Amino acid sequence: MRHLLSTHDLARADALQILDTAEEMAAVTEREVKKLPALRGRTVVNLFFEDSTRTRISFEAAAKRLSADVINFAVKGSSVSKGESLKDTAQTLEAMSADAVVIRHGASGAPQQLANSGWIDAAVINAGDGTHEHPTQALLDAFTMRRHWAKVRGLNSIGSDLSGLRVAIAGDVLHSRVARSNVWLLKTLGASVTLVAPPTLLPLGVSSWPVAVSYDLDATLDTGVDAMMMLRVQGERMNAAFFPSEREYSRRWGFDDARLARLDSLGLKDTIVMHPGPMNRGLEISSAAADSARSTVLDQVRNGVAVRMAALYLLLSGNSSSAHGSATENFERSK
Repeated sequence: MRHLLSTHDLARADALQILDTAEEMAAVTEREVKKLPALRGRTVVNLFFEDSTRTRISFEAAAKRLSADVINFAVKGSSVSKGESLKDTAQTLEAMSADAVVIRHGASGAPQQLANSGWIDAAVINAGDGTHEHPTQALLDAFTMRRHWAKVRGLNSIGSDLSGLRVAIAGDVLHSRVARSNVWLLKTLGASVTLVAPPTLLPLGVSSWPVAVSYDLDATLDTGVDAMMMLRVQGERMNAAFFPSEREYSRRWGFDDARLARLDSLGLKDTIVMHPGPMNRGLEISSAAADSARSTVLDQVRNGVAVRMAALYLLLSGNSSSAHGSATENFERSK
């Protein structure tokens, strides 16, 4: 695995290796010394053309915990704001000997272009491109689900997939790169997925996706779900009216207090409620649901650091079958 650009073409073995390595990285973050020397001397560049809080800080924390040098490239105030092209920016990073570039870009396909252009000899990680994909978000979501269900079932999550898990993804699927990455990764890991949204917020061609489609959130809950993932309504990407009003949207497709209580009445005691953030409280999810014991919102943020540590480690230190032992040995040498 040279780059991490998409979950669509991510092999099952590679996905499981990232998740299994993330288990070890999560254990490292719980120790008194939260660092490994695995990437000492390596340089990771965070190249964010779009605003971000969680993802950028998560990647920065992940790289620093692996002892890498981190450069945060701020587009605002840089030559990019003066019209510099992606190619020129990439060649500047190449001259600085960047080993990995974490890129978020408003244009779908920008990370692929960077990885395949020959402009830069560095590992490229897609941190979100347009409405295309966000692979590390899907990986941290899968990691969160896997850990939860391993705990519920009293199993060891290492090596396990998500076979049999029922996942519903509800909301603004049309503009969501998170939804796309989750659909492909969850399919690869054996879960079944139902997309729930108004017809206006479903993409063209969704009938060819490996999912079931529903327009009724309550009916979907009635069939039983193990993980309920709510998506942010991305008003900044909307140039038309996609639903009658915020009140109507919340009533029909938001996960409100009543639907939170309904999980108990349906006997879904282990169902978790997920959200990739940032949340529009009161629109796609109520505060009670976001802050409930079922919510994994903060777990997802915490797990994101471990998953991104795993991705950086595997890309920059090799992805052999002995990756787990190598990471442990690195930690032991660092004490």
